[in-house]
Amino acid sequence: MLKYFSSIIFIVLTVANSFSQEKPNDTIKKTERYGLRFGADISKIARSIYDKNYKGIELVGDYRISKKTYLAAEIGNENKTTQDTRLDFTTKGSYIKAGFDTNFYKNWLNMENMIHLGLRYGASTFSQQLNSYQIYDVNGYFPKSAAVEPGTKFDGLNAHWAEVVAGLKAKLFNNVYAGFSFRINYLIAEQKPENFDNLYIPGFNRTYNGSFGAGWNYTITYFIPLYKKKK
Repeated sequence: MLKYFSSIIFIVLTVANSFSQEKPNDTIKKTERYGLRFGADISKIARSIYDKNYKGIELVGDYRISKKTYLAAEIGNENKTTQDTRLDFTTKGSYIKAGFDTNFYKNWLNMENMIHLGLRYGASTFSQQLNSYQIYDVNGYFPKSAAVEPGTKFDGLNAHWAEVVAGLKAKLFNNVYAGFSFRINYLIAEQKPENFDNLYIPGFNRTYNGSFGAGWNYTITYFIPLYKKKK
């Protein structure tokens, strides 16, 4: 009988010991970093080099506030001359966008990549300069509008819009990330120049003769970790 109970005790101790060895593996805590990420849209920098009609820069940043949510912002400046068969004009101005991104990508241990969807509120102050134009008049039936002299400049213009953002960020190496995002914009309000229109708005891009616009950026950013949380 004693031998029987001794065998049972040995089996229980063996099983308990095996569970005690497996427990640390089951309770490994994942450490997640929180901090500030900042950088620039390198597509605008590249375009400023190869396109003589464009000069622009955009600085980008985000700050992680929870497991999936990041505060995000972009600030930039553009100087763009648009030329087509009948119209030549130059737009100069600055803009800022602020909002948030939500990360839907489930990272493995120590990964910090993002597949995100977000919103922005954008505001821009700018000027438009009409360089040259040709009046489009087929038969002269309609009365002509008041003429706008070439070289006329319209200062103090502004625009406000909402923006839906979809994109991704991938870690290249320690604390350095490459990102891409696509944006759909909706114009909320704008100040138009007299006898002209805002065909291009810094930060919003082309208006396509309506309230909608679209854009994209390609970013390189650097992450500054400020603190950590254990999951």
